[in-house]
Amino acid sequence: MEAAVSSDGESAGELVLRAVALVPWTRYALAALALAAALLYRFLELHFLGDLLRGLRGGRVALTFHPESQVYHRVVSKCRSLHGRYLATPWLASPHLQTLFLSISGRPPSFTYRRQLYTVRDGGTIALDWLLASDLEDVESCDESISRDDSAPLLVVIPGLTSDSSAAYVKHLVFSMASKGWNVVVSNHRGLGGISMTSDCFYNAGWTEDMREVVNFLHQKYPEAPLFTVGTSIGANIVVKYLGEEGESTPVAGAASICSPWDLLVTNRFISRKLVQRLYDRALAIGLKGYAKLHQPVLARLANWEAITSSSSIREFDRHATCVVAKYETVDTFYRKCSSANYIGNVSVPLLCISALDDPLCTREAIPWDECRANKNIVLATTPNGGHLAFFEGLTAGRLWWVRPVSEFLCALRDSSYMHRQKAQEHGLHSSLESSIDKTPYVNFMEDGMVAAVTNDGPDKDDSLHSQIVSEIELNDGMVAIQQNEHTGEIQNESDSGVGDKNNSEGNVASVQGHEGNHKQREEPEANNIRDAIAPVRRSIHQITRSQGKSVWLLAYIAVVTSWPLLGALGYFLFRKRFSNSMLAKKPKKL
Repeated sequence: MEAAVSSDGESAGELVLRAVALVPWTRYALAALALAAALLYRFLELHFLGDLLRGLRGGRVALTFHPESQVYHRVVSKCRSLHGRYLATPWLASPHLQTLFLSISGRPPSFTYRRQLYTVRDGGTIALDWLLASDLEDVESCDESISRDDSAPLLVVIPGLTSDSSAAYVKHLVFSMASKGWNVVVSNHRGLGGISMTSDCFYNAGWTEDMREVVNFLHQKYPEAPLFTVGTSIGANIVVKYLGEEGESTPVAGAASICSPWDLLVTNRFISRKLVQRLYDRALAIGLKGYAKLHQPVLARLANWEAITSSSSIREFDRHATCVVAKYETVDTFYRKCSSANYIGNVSVPLLCISALDDPLCTREAIPWDECRANKNIVLATTPNGGHLAFFEGLTAGRLWWVRPVSEFLCALRDSSYMHRQKAQEHGLHSSLESSIDKTPYVNFMEDGMVAAVTNDGPDKDDSLHSQIVSEIELNDGMVAIQQNEHTGEIQNESDSGVGDKNNSEGNVASVQGHEGNHKQREEPEANNIRDAIAPVRRSIHQITRSQGKSVWLLAYIAVVTSWPLLGALGYFLFRKRFSNSMLAKKPKKL
């Protein structure tokens, strides 16, 4: 077919081009700008128009909890922020803009920490940065410290990945709680906060040992202060995992988890899915490599340094560094074992969890909704917006919304009767034996026959050390006397027998040998073997009797009572055939 031709001899294509040329270029510029704005709005996940359509009221906070949860009905019900709405700062109405602004500025309050260096058992060093309530009340009281009997609540903050006490979101929380009369300490991760690595152990998303040691240290040092903890991001994963591991035995009275990744495997899959998430992945990998460079002498000795520096994602860094140092078989094994979602069911502490559904790092797909609903101690609060740890509110973006519900929750929990109380370790049989066993020195039996009395007083008392040495000498002398008497053919019950008793025993042995004659001499090797076999047992019983008193007989009674059914069944088995034969023999025969 021939192309359509106008009366002037122009084709249809030429006519279209002429019509397009007649449109002013400014119209095309506006159209291109509108298209770019739509794409950018979609790419940045902006929600300003949605907030505008809702009348700038923000999204409602959704709460997930067990219907019979007293933590919700008695504590969370008093938190106004958790029953309202959250409206993001209008010019930061995007999870990416909020997260980016938090990492760049965040507008934190200005104050100065007090630093305390704490050394853990493996030689690692942790920087504890303190902000006391008195630091914000009076300038002249800056040199004061917390007394042992101080009952002011104590909050322990666990920062996120490659973050420390200087992070903006940490400072917002610390300042808010200190201004309410709380003493706050930030437990920095190993190697962060300007502290060098002093051991071959690095922290990771599932490393709870440092938190466990810090919590126990603070609880022992300030036993009158109720202890609370808040974890953010990776720190939130560590907090929830620690609470699940400890169960009832933790001294923590209450806790909060902010923007936890929950399931590390799902989160890792999510962060490598889209272009914008891959940008976050690369940025976090750069931060991890910067952390590694700070401690290159130690890390290069433990892992492949070239592979670490060439890592372009979190997964690659974990493969070449975390799994090697922490001795995990694979990266997926590390993610599965360290995910806090596996430990939710055992959390016995009132726990508030806050997450944003548009979190660009910790996806909503990893949130364990059903597990949180099944645990009466957990209340999960989710908001439609907020980004990662940001939740900016107000026109000036001077506040973080999540700090307010956390402070309301912790203060309401502090004033209630639902704070967690550490479960007593002494119960049942242990409590019944406490007076006779736990308050007496322990006896340590060595393989070489040495016996040492170990007390509960510790090495800081000279008297206990002296008594331990004296007890060891006395026990060793007693064992020598026992062994000498064993060679004469008789075992004495008391280790402090005198020379006269020894001679008497030798005389008794001689008289026995004279009456028994050659028959005794033939049985003597076998008897000596039996005595040699039971001698260690009898020595142990004698030493425990001397140190424990009546508790040995109580233990013997318990052993007999608990083993009697088994011994009875065993005796029935062994003598059943003989008993049945004897009964048949006694039965009269029929004629």
